[in-house]
Amino acid sequence: MFSVIIPVYNRRELVSRSVRSVLSQRIGDGAFEVIVVDDASQDGTAEAVRREFGASVRVIEMQENGGVSAARNRGIDRARGQWLAFLDSD
Repeated sequence: MFSVIIPVYNRRELVSRSVRSVLSQRIGDGAFEVIVVDDASQDGTAEAVRREFGASVRVIEMQENGGVSAARNRGIDRARGQWLAFLDSD
């Protein structure tokens, strides 16, 4: 299984496009998980992702902004897949 990690900070208007691009892939049921790591956004990014994608996407919220590397590392820590892929939020 692949874990696709998308670090995000204040990208409520853009992150949906990235998530949809992953969810549209046809590589078999259960072949990947999508993890959006919200790096303490101020614009409601995490809520927007949950509202649009529900259980299709795991949302991890960081309490303090740590930067893109910290967000990626948090995603790595929580990933369940054997393989990791990283995708920018825009």
